[in-house]
Amino acid sequence: MRDAITSDKIARPVGPFSPAVRGENVIYLSGQVGQDPATGRVVEGGVAAQAARTLENVKAVLEAAGRSMDDVLRVGIFLADMKDFAVVNEVYARYFTAPYPARTTVAVAALPLGAAVEIEVVASRGA
Repeated sequence: MRDAITSDKIARPVGPFSPAVRGENVIYLSGQVGQDPATGRVVEGGVAAQAARTLENVKAVLEAAGRSMDDVLRVGIFLADMKDFAVVNEVYARYFTAPYPARTTVAVAALPLGAAVEIEVVASRGA
C-alpha cells in the first residue's frame, strides 16, 4: 500500500514526487525546504528563517496525514553549509520535545532551489 499525502498549506513539489507517502504503519515525508506556500520561493531572512519555514512545511504535511511533530520517529537534516548547524539546531529545538526523534545531519554540495536547509522525517501512523 502506498497512499500519497499532500497539503494546500505548502508549495507544490518541484519534481515528480509526493510530499508524503503513507505506508502500512509509517508516514514518510519527502525533504522539505523553506518554500513560502504562497510564492513557491525560498523565504528570505537567512538560515534561521528557512529552517523555521521548512519545519512549518513539515508540520503542515504531518497535519494533512493526521499526525503531529510528536509522532516523528526520525529526522534527516541536510545543510548546504555545516556552519549553520547551531542555528538550525536552535530552531529545531522549538519544534520537538523530549524524547527527541532519532536524527542525522549531513552537509551536502547543494539543495533544491538554492536552499540552505532541507528536512525529511519519518513518523509513526499510530497503533
